[in-house]
Amino acid sequence: MFKFILIGISVIGLFACSEQNTGPIEVKWDRDICERCRMMLSDRYHSAQIRSGEKAKVYVFDDLGGAIVWIQDKDWKDNEKTELWVNDHRTGGWIDGKTAWYVTGHSTQMEYGLGAQREEPVGGMTYAEAEAYILKRERKYNQSGADLKEQSHEHQHDHH
Repeated sequence: MFKFILIGISVIGLFACSEQNTGPIEVKWDRDICERCRMMLSDRYHSAQIRSGEKAKVYVFDDLGGAIVWIQDKDWKDNEKTELWVNDHRTGGWIDGKTAWYVTGHSTQMEYGLGAQREEPVGGMTYAEAEAYILKRERKYNQSGADLKEQSHEHQHDHH
C-alpha cells in the first residue's frame, strides 16, 4: 500500500512540474522587468513572454518587438519547445504568439507598433511576417543611429 501512495505522489509531482514548464506566467505588472530594455512591464495589451531553454525559463518583454530582436541570437530560437506568448491587444489575455495575427498602428512601449490577436484581420500579418517587419524596423533604426554617431564624430573633427 505504501508503494502505491509513493507512486501516486510521484505522478502528481511530475504532473505539477509539467504544468509549470509550459504556458505564460502571471506577470507582476509594474514590477517585472523587461529582459531587453530593463523597463518595468506596464502595458497589459502589448507585452510578450518567451519560454525556452533547458529549464523552460520565462523571459518577459514590454513590447513584442523587443522579444523578437532579443531571441535572434539564441541557439534555441527555432526549437519547437520554445514558446512565445503575447497579449491580445483587445482583451489583454495571453495568446500563442506563433499562431497569432498582427496588426500595425499601435502605440507600444518600444514603438515597434504591433498588436496581436487570434483572428485573422484584414491586412494582418502572420508571425513570420511580423518578425520580418520588426527586424526591418530594427535594422533601419540601428542604421540611423550609426549614421548619426558617425556624423557627430565627423562634425567634432571639423571644429578642431
